[in-house]
Amino acid sequence: QVQLVESGGGLVQAGGSLRVSCAASGDSFTIYAMGWFRQAPGKEREFVAGIRWRYGTTGYADSVKGRFTISRDNAKNTVYLQMNSLKPEDTAVYNCALRTRPATYTGTYPYDTGYNYWGQGTQVTVSS
Repeated sequence: QVQLVESGGGLVQAGGSLRVSCAASGDSFTIYAMGWFRQAPGKEREFVAGIRWRYGTTGYADSVKGRFTISRDNAKNTVYLQMNSLKPEDTAVYNCALRTRPATYTGTYPYDTGYNYWGQGTQVTVSS
C-alpha cells in the first residue's frame, strides 16, 4: 500500500506564487509517474501536470503552461508543483496522483485512470 501526503496549499493573492508538495511512502513500490489534478467547486476534476519518474518527462494542461512547473525528487519520492502568476480561476483542491503500474507508453498520463493512488488533496485559494 502507498500513502500520498500533500502539503503547501493556502491562500494567495492573484499574481502570487505557491508550491505544493506530495510525498509518497509505503512498502516496496515503484513510481512510474506522478501527476497533479485539481477540482474546483461544481466542476469536474481536471489534469494539471504530470511527470514520468525515470526520465523526468513533463506534461501540462494548456491552462497552466508557462505558469506552473512540476518537478520531482527521486530520493525523497516527492513531487512538487510550483505555481506562479496564480489566477482566481486556479482556485481548487489540488490532488496528487501516483502510478505504480508499469508504463505503457513514453509520455505522461493526463487522465485520472492513469494513476492508481491518490492523495487527500490540498486547498489552493487565489483571491482577486
